[in-house]
Amino acid sequence: MNVGRSGYRVFCANNIPACTELANKITERLGVELGKSVVFEGANRETTVEVKESVRGQDIFIIQTIRRDVNTAIMELLVMAYALKTSCAKNIIGVIPYFPYSKQCKLRKRGSIVCKLLASMLAKAGLTHIITMDLHQKEIQGFFNFPVDNLRASPFLLQYIQEEIPDFRNAVIVAKSPAAAKRAQSYAERLRLGLAVIHGEAQSEAESDLADGQNSLPVFKPSGGPPGLELPVMMAKEKPPITVVGDVGGRIAIIIDDIIDDVEDFVAVAEILKERGAYKIYVMATHGLLSADAPRLIEESLIDEVVVTNTVPHEVQKLQCPKIKTVDVSMILAEAIRRIHNGESMAYLFRNITVDD
Repeated sequence: MNVGRSGYRVFCANNIPACTELANKITERLGVELGKSVVFEGANRETTVEVKESVRGQDIFIIQTIRRDVNTAIMELLVMAYALKTSCAKNIIGVIPYFPYSKQCKLRKRGSIVCKLLASMLAKAGLTHIITMDLHQKEIQGFFNFPVDNLRASPFLLQYIQEEIPDFRNAVIVAKSPAAAKRAQSYAERLRLGLAVIHGEAQSEAESDLADGQNSLPVFKPSGGPPGLELPVMMAKEKPPITVVGDVGGRIAIIIDDIIDDVEDFVAVAEILKERGAYKIYVMATHGLLSADAPRLIEESLIDEVVVTNTVPHEVQKLQCPKIKTVDVSMILAEAIRRIHNGESMAYLFRNITVDD
């Protein structure tokens, strides 16, 4: 492809090798060169971006993979988008495989919906479109006033199960909590496998209903209030004992989720599944954040293999834990870029995809 006449450029919002790896794979599939730019942090810790070629009147795709320093990655994306906007780029499309702050998409007590704030910042910086993958909550798309293409990694993970897990027909798909049951059910139906759900798992405060903003309402009769005003007293939640709904005895257990960050919950679920007779345990998710001591905990756990995509760089974690495997999703990201630039329908990328995938 003649890069000079293609009418679009692909840039990477940072120059860190671990993050540019995905960008290089995408541009290789597209047959174009990665745009020339310099992104660096000065002595005063301010982010600076220099675009080294003309982008006037062209479609620009910015690939930004989120590393451990998430706030720096966000600033790099914002500054680059604004630099391209002021350089008269026609359209600026952000390719953000893992959308940061996606877990902070609900009101938590007296906090804020940070994901909505980030959406507004990206629009203000000049982005006109976003390509992402497996948003933590699909309703996040409503935070944006421009198009969002939320691609799915499920076809790649399903292919991995069918090709890389021996005797996968003897497997059962496991949801580590009732909240993850819909996603797990979708996998089970496509693979024609059974489904099991872990019930009674202790939820963190961030995921608990008690963290909702409504918890700030009084649950007692306020003194000095209007006569006859008495709010009902809410009964405190009592978590039931941890149980497994479904048969996992003598089966391969495949735990399905969208994000693997802190792995304590997955390790605990693996122990429960082993007690119930599962003889091999896999964990599969789209985004492998693998924060803190996750590699060590996985290596020391009863989990046999953790499979994630390359939406987030995790090469260091893989060196620390051989159980971590990677599935490449650059193919679908490259195809999304090509279709958007050529004005083609995106329906092909969502064929046979349901809302629960």
